[in-house]
Amino acid sequence: MKKIGLLLALLMVTSLTFQSCEDMDDNAVPVNDFIWKGLNLYYLWQEQVPELDDDRFGNQAQLNTYLEGFSSPESLFQNLLYEPGTTDRFSVLFPDYRVLENALQGVSTSNGVEFGLVYTDESQTSIFGYVRYILPNSDASTKDIQRGDIFYAINGTPLNESNYQALLSENSYTLNLADYVDGQIVPNGEEVALIKTEYAENPVYTTNVVTEDEHVIGYFMYNGFFSNYDEELNAAFGQLAGQGVNELVLDLRYNSGGSVQTATYLASMITGQFNGELFSKEQWNSKLQEYYESSNPGVLVNNFTDKLSNGAAINSLNLNRVYILTTRSTASASELIINCLKPYIDVVVIGDVTTGKNVGSVTLYDSRDFSRNDRSGVHTYAMQPIVLKIVNKNNFGDYEQGINPNIEIREDFGNLGMIGNPNEPLFAAAIADITGNGRFTLYTDDTHKLIKDSKSIRRFGTEMYVDDVPEGGFNLIKNLQ
Repeated sequence: MKKIGLLLALLMVTSLTFQSCEDMDDNAVPVNDFIWKGLNLYYLWQEQVPELDDDRFGNQAQLNTYLEGFSSPESLFQNLLYEPGTTDRFSVLFPDYRVLENALQGVSTSNGVEFGLVYTDESQTSIFGYVRYILPNSDASTKDIQRGDIFYAINGTPLNESNYQALLSENSYTLNLADYVDGQIVPNGEEVALIKTEYAENPVYTTNVVTEDEHVIGYFMYNGFFSNYDEELNAAFGQLAGQGVNELVLDLRYNSGGSVQTATYLASMITGQFNGELFSKEQWNSKLQEYYESSNPGVLVNNFTDKLSNGAAINSLNLNRVYILTTRSTASASELIINCLKPYIDVVVIGDVTTGKNVGSVTLYDSRDFSRNDRSGVHTYAMQPIVLKIVNKNNFGDYEQGINPNIEIREDFGNLGMIGNPNEPLFAAAIADITGNGRFTLYTDDTHKLIKDSKSIRRFGTEMYVDDVPEGGFNLIKNLQ
């Protein structure tokens, strides 16, 4: 009865507060009105932001007066975030929803060089970059540049903390290359000119199989949870299964996240024996959580499955152990895989501490139910606010400081190795642990601290998201308005 009473009170307060919505008074400040109402309903930290309180404004006119006080939608959005830059590091507003939709599927302007940016020394002023991998069929794939190359300047200007974003944001530039000698960056006079174009990254980068005695070890580098490539992901696991893989090394070093649904598919491909069991649970803000738990609790859980959304059977390996390679760039949906598989199978993490992103977002459009349907024709703004936290079967999801590796080994900029090759340092460490008869070298350099990478430098570069708000939320929205 208490829950029902609280829900009725919520519905009555909100409907009375904004009963003038149908009078179109909100058109006085259309973008700002959309931002406030979307965050008021869905924002994970709504209760911690006084300006988003349900009782903050008595009517639409009072809300309009408040919204008119901001010089831009961006300034309002930033003002309504909870501890931006610390607690909320990830909510974003886009002036053009098409750019946001592309970003969700790995589409961006790129020259094909995926890189990490690292401080040159402990003074943390100058910066150098190292090439992690080259995107196939990109401009860089036609040039003399490859994994492991070092660059220290753009167009002859050395990189530092104040200029790297501007220099790397240009559509065309020349990388000035260097050698990595005993931890020092030594310019070598070589350079590579690159041009960016729109590029859709297939996250299924490469697979390999290595046989060591009875161990058939599959290696799979996966660089983004992009749902447009779920079939390619499934096909990769079909290839691994067809080769009799009984151990898996999943390389998520450069995977900054993506779709929660795709993460659930990947977990189901690694396993297979837990079909229908709970993989992860969603926790929304208190008023939505209460509504969903009362009306349709099933929308809050993501279960292991044996089928993709198109009905295709999932190719599963039925493993009881998985090795996952990580760096500081391993984020969101990648961390979700680690955390939510742990209650079911042995997860051995090799590499560096991960990013620490245990919250997820959803795309909100300016429409009556905040879905893409019937969105406003007045503007093209959309936002991707943090709306939920995700926990595992045991209700654990507190890894804001990152997930610690079982075997700590960082990338050696002087010896990155070849992706998928059994001698590549992190893959070699996994093979050694699997077989118990190998040797590998631990590398834990603390001097060269990673600050950004080619994905995180872009807006919305590290993300975990649900494709839509649960259906029950739409029903609640209709009642509120």
